[in-house]
Amino acid sequence: MREKFARFMSGRYGSDQLNRLFSVLCLVLLLMAVIFNGTAVSRVLWMLSFVLLLLVYFRMFSRNVYKRTQENNNYMRIRYNTVKKFRMIKERWTQRKEYRFFSCPSCHTTLRVPKGKGKINIVCRKCGTSFQGKT
Repeated sequence: MREKFARFMSGRYGSDQLNRLFSVLCLVLLLMAVIFNGTAVSRVLWMLSFVLLLLVYFRMFSRNVYKRTQENNNYMRIRYNTVKKFRMIKERWTQRKEYRFFSCPSCHTTLRVPKGKGKINIVCRKCGTSFQGKT
């Protein structure tokens, strides 16, 4: 049986991070549909979860590996950029007592300067622009 399934899946895409996201969304929608049982909202949630489940299986059994890989790469790029922004916010929050953060007026790069130095001349390492800031 295991060999038959392996032969069947040969040349097919399989599961990836985007499929996992769709599966979790499907599960959340199903739980919400159970909570709102008997209402029109429940029917809509059931239908959305069913469509998501079909999409998961379509992507999993697809033979167009190149297209599914592109979709997953786009998702991973968006996810990375979102996580990166939140990580940057967290880092700035933890360093707020020791450092001041400035944005370069020309290239908008975030610059970190130690606090308590008074009024200083700040030079951007990326573009070389010089400006004054109070720490």
